[in-house]
Amino acid sequence: MFSSTKLTSTKTDATRTSTAVNNSSSADGQYSAAAQGHLAKLWAWIAAHPKSIAAIILLISMTLFMTLNVNGYWDFALPLRGKKLLALMVVGYAIGVSTLLFQTLTHNPILTPSLLGFDSLYVLLQSLLVFFLGAISFTSLDPIAKFTLEIVLMFGASLLLFKLLFSKSSQDLTRLILVGVIFGVLFRSLSALIARLINPDDFVVVQSASYAQFNTVNPQLLGISLFICAITAIFVWRWRYQCDVLMLGQAQAVNLGINYQRLAFGLLTVIAVLVATATALVGPVTFFGLLVCALTNRIARHMYHTERLILVSLVAMICLVLGQTIFEQVLDMAGVLSVVIELAGGLMFLALIFMSQRRSL
Repeated sequence: MFSSTKLTSTKTDATRTSTAVNNSSSADGQYSAAAQGHLAKLWAWIAAHPKSIAAIILLISMTLFMTLNVNGYWDFALPLRGKKLLALMVVGYAIGVSTLLFQTLTHNPILTPSLLGFDSLYVLLQSLLVFFLGAISFTSLDPIAKFTLEIVLMFGASLLLFKLLFSKSSQDLTRLILVGVIFGVLFRSLSALIARLINPDDFVVVQSASYAQFNTVNPQLLGISLFICAITAIFVWRWRYQCDVLMLGQAQAVNLGINYQRLAFGLLTVIAVLVATATALVGPVTFFGLLVCALTNRIARHMYHTERLILVSLVAMICLVLGQTIFEQVLDMAGVLSVVIELAGGLMFLALIFMSQRRSL
């Protein structure tokens, strides 16, 4: 009797335990499903508001850049970091917008304005100045005068190139890009020749001026750069709907009433001004625009320029501000941001080429 009662009690306890386990697993499953549902809604909201998320990340990056490791020296740190922050944002806007407009005009997501030879012309100009003036006179040049000379020469050369190869009778962008590549090779060859003629001390100065320097931006040049970016932003924002039509192709844009020759020449002029400003401010950056445009196209909801122009500016500013914060305050300048940007941009360039080849197969 005792054994039968004990067996019945054991079976009852096992049934209760099994029921409790089943209820617990059911509750865990419901909780897991609810958590997945909340995560799905959060991800959907993030995907639906890329500009808001990018703006929040940019504000966080700016706050970290301005306040990290200040250690009480606010009077000295805030003005210094504020000017550098403003310069990084100006460069991010100029490079991001110019590359996006160039890709819109050429209908190719793997092209950058550097193919027109702007970077090579800048390096050649630095080499010529060091060759004729010497390293000491070069470093003692008035920054505003040197900045203005660089912008005028690069913009003048690009304007002459556009006038000769992009007239009403000839509107071949492919030929324009090829001629730009040839001039870029010519400028690099001349720079290499000058590098062999100058002494080693002068060569070091040329080398330091031939790479982008995000941590040594001259604050005296910010006023001119801000004015140039503000003027170009007005024109770009007015052309945003025409750029949407331009993405359909030249023939479709003309059929829809777009003055293709006027719009293309205006876009090329704005691209030349922005690239010349960014290059004269920090130095040549070849693949940064390609990197931020690829990220923008990946996270943008659609291809309208109303969204992408703002988003590419925010993404470029985040990359520069957050990257400079990490290198300055976390890594103690153990590396150079421009080198990492060029590496990431080069890898993105190769990835885009391989992806386009797979699509064509």
